[in-house]
Amino acid sequence: MYTVTQKLNSSAKNGSPYTEDWLPIRQILNGMIQLDDGSFVTGVKVMPKNIFILDKGNQDATLYNLRNLYNSIDFEFWLLIADRPVDIDVYLSNLQLMYNNAQDGAMRKLIMQDINKANLFMSAEYNVVDTEYYILFKEKRMEIVQKKLHNLISGLATAGLQSTQTSNNDLRMILDNFLNGGEQTTFGTVM
Repeated sequence: MYTVTQKLNSSAKNGSPYTEDWLPIRQILNGMIQLDDGSFVTGVKVMPKNIFILDKGNQDATLYNLRNLYNSIDFEFWLLIADRPVDIDVYLSNLQLMYNNAQDGAMRKLIMQDINKANLFMSAEYNVVDTEYYILFKEKRMEIVQKKLHNLISGLATAGLQSTQTSNNDLRMILDNFLNGGEQTTFGTVM
């Protein structure tokens, strides 16, 4: 009998049971995913901006410029929204140092309240994340990749939005979100 597992294993590279081995990804380098067919997947990370705190004229200008940007894109692209867990370990460490160095009892109490609040936000109950926005595309020729990146970044700048090319870390996080359904896994270190 031919099972689903056998079929999946026979279609994976070298019969590997790992999902990553089924993906047509050769490498992630220089902010681009290089696929097995030689094409690249890359794009821009768009910094969020709340346009609803702007006056009506600036809101309209931002939306008008975004509409012009989207209408000028003459290639297939993907708009992605991904959640990245917030890491405040450095902030907590700084608070702990401040607490240890504080001489005044009232100051120590205030710092301890901040530490407790930060720990509360990092608990599973709140699941604090940063929401990140991406525009990705696929292209085979490097000179066209660079042209598309430049056009996206300058078009977004015209709309008043800051953007940068995706980093290797951004692309790994996006893949991890899609492969793991957005669930965060934390495994302890075995010694």
